[in-house]
Amino acid sequence: MARSIDLIGEWGSLMILREAFGGTTRFDDFQKQLGISRNLLSTRLKKLVDGGILQRQPISADGRRQEYVLTPMGEDFVTVIVALRQWGDRWLFAPNPHPADMYDAVDGSKIARLEARSEKGRLIGREDLQLRRHPPG
Repeated sequence: MARSIDLIGEWGSLMILREAFGGTTRFDDFQKQLGISRNLLSTRLKKLVDGGILQRQPISADGRRQEYVLTPMGEDFVTVIVALRQWGDRWLFAPNPHPADMYDAVDGSKIARLEARSEKGRLIGREDLQLRRHPPG
């Protein structure tokens, strides 16, 4: 968990990923959407690229303009984004309603609440969680 937090846990990194999942790819658009300084945005984007979550790719023939796109590793982060959003919507907006719901862009249905389940399908609560460390090496 520490490695994950080191890569994406800084302020702004999760917001960049939220925007990337929403289709933002260009530096100026990230900056406009997030309202953070160019230096901070540049630093966070570089860390996400170096960590393998985003990749830079050219958007013009001469390669001078670049965009940031999710890698397969980054796309796999969708569950974390949904979980954080659902947790925040549930706990951080009361007594007011949260600002927006998430929907499936294909069929229009609302995204179901995520739940932790065992491989056999049993719902897991905090009291059911057990960590088993792997032997070193």
